Amino acid sequence: MWISDIEIFNFRNYNKQVIKLNEGINVFYGENAQGKTNIIESIYLCSLGKSFRSKKDAELIKFGENMASVSVKFNKSDRDGKIKIELSDKKRVFINGIKANKLSELLGNINVVIFTPDDINILKGGPQKRRKFLDIMISQLKPNYMHVLNLYLKTIEQRNNYLRQIKQEGKSESLLDIWDEKLAEYAIKIYEYRQEFIDKLKDKIKIVHSNITENKESLSLEYSSDCKDKNEYLNVLKSRRKLDIIKGFTTKGIHRDDFTVNINNKPVNIYGSQGQNRTVILSLKLAELNVVYDEIGEYPILLLDDFMSELDEKRRKSFLNNIKNTQVIITCTEKFEVENLNFLSYNVINGQIK
Repeated sequence: MWISDIEIFNFRNYNKQVIKLNEGINVFYGENAQGKTNIIESIYLCSLGKSFRSKKDAELIKFGENMASVSVKFNKSDRDGKIKIELSDKKRVFINGIKANKLSELLGNINVVIFTPDDINILKGGPQKRRKFLDIMISQLKPNYMHVLNLYLKTIEQRNNYLRQIKQEGKSESLLDIWDEKLAEYAIKIYEYRQEFIDKLKDKIKIVHSNITENKESLSLEYSSDCKDKNEYLNVLKSRRKLDIIKGFTTKGIHRDDFTVNINNKPVNIYGSQGQNRTVILSLKLAELNVVYDEIGEYPILLLDDFMSELDEKRRKSFLNNIKNTQVIITCTEKFEVENLNFLSYNVINGQIK
């Protein structure tokens, strides 16, 4: 899988720009705040339908303009395609020229794995960061996953509203049984998706990390959830019903899931050095790359935003030499050469690419 063309119009700090990409490594370099990350963001937008650094689509439109668009042409082993996203008062998605009715139709057309300096928060941040990592990865490969997850989130919002009505208006607790049944139904499906992919990550990350650290460190993942069994989860909901009413929200569920990453049986976010945490994130992303390959039969596009600044020259060369048959989009502040590899360099200056 690879992207051949990107066309952006009124996107972030770009007026109009057409970019031809190389099948191998593409290096976008330049000073800070010139628009390098915006290129990666445009690809990510066409993959998942949203930005990885902004929740509001309006922020993606060039200041002073009222609409923007991004088009990406891609090539896969079984087909070629084009994704176009228009941003104005609404977001419109076009797949091969046909308007998509639902955003979920976009998922799976262009598969990406992204690495940014902020990804260290997957390890050091709260559980929501790790759940988001899982949700993004799984939704690209199993579009129905996002549908089920949205149903769960909608149901839990309704349950929380009713919990507050019980507390404030004295409504009957017995009606919670309806919400509990639906919540458990969706939770188990989500758990099964997540457990399947955690198991796949476990196998990949152990091998990847062992190779990166020359067999000096053993890495493992542990997934924790309250929703491994539907009846058990229903019992948990009933046992915590009084507490949930007092608090006004659902205290247990798939929305509280988490996973921990251990080096030599110790949590890396607590006991690991800064270097170890960076190496683990690298291993996690490379494991994700290999999981995607196993699922769809080709490698996803690898997006590396200011990633090279995190690695010394030796690790940088080792990393790039170990990525085979993968299109890579790199942003960095300084131009660098990639020996013996197929690459192109692009100089980004104030929203223009040379």
